[in-house]
Amino acid sequence: MLLGILPTILTIIILFVTQKGRQFIDSLPLKNLTYLNVVRIPVEIVLFWLFLNKAVPELMTFEGRNFDIIAGITAPFIAYFGLTKNKLSRQVILVWNFICLGLLLSIVVNAIFSAPSPIQKFAFEQPNIAILNFPFSWLPTFIVPIVLFGHLTSIRQLMKYKTEIITNKKTTNG
Repeated sequence: MLLGILPTILTIIILFVTQKGRQFIDSLPLKNLTYLNVVRIPVEIVLFWLFLNKAVPELMTFEGRNFDIIAGITAPFIAYFGLTKNKLSRQVILVWNFICLGLLLSIVVNAIFSAPSPIQKFAFEQPNIAILNFPFSWLPTFIVPIVLFGHLTSIRQLMKYKTEIITNKKTTNG
């Protein structure tokens, strides 16, 4: 599992610490990064199905501790009203990204601590065994890192945009 996760996490780090990487992530369309979160809806439905088939614990579903589906449901509204119609401030979109990042990190922590391993803390009666099997292994090795990358990129762009506005105001006023 670590061999699947490590390359994607290293790629994200390299993109954020190198100049060319930052240029690339700054060029990505914020609206598309926001719509990307819709993927969380089918993921949550699959997790619920896996729970019904005794492959993940209930705490990993929307009936348990996983409220990640909220990010998927709200993403089209944030993208449309915030980034297409400009009816939401950048601050609201930034806060939404932080909240959704928190939802993602919450389910990742629950997934890690409910997987059968020496660090398992939850769900001993029904451990998280689905991620050990293909195609469900794509969830921690591909889907979660892509969603993480989308939020980190969005947050960077929104904070950079805010900083540029402040810098431009100081330059024109000063």
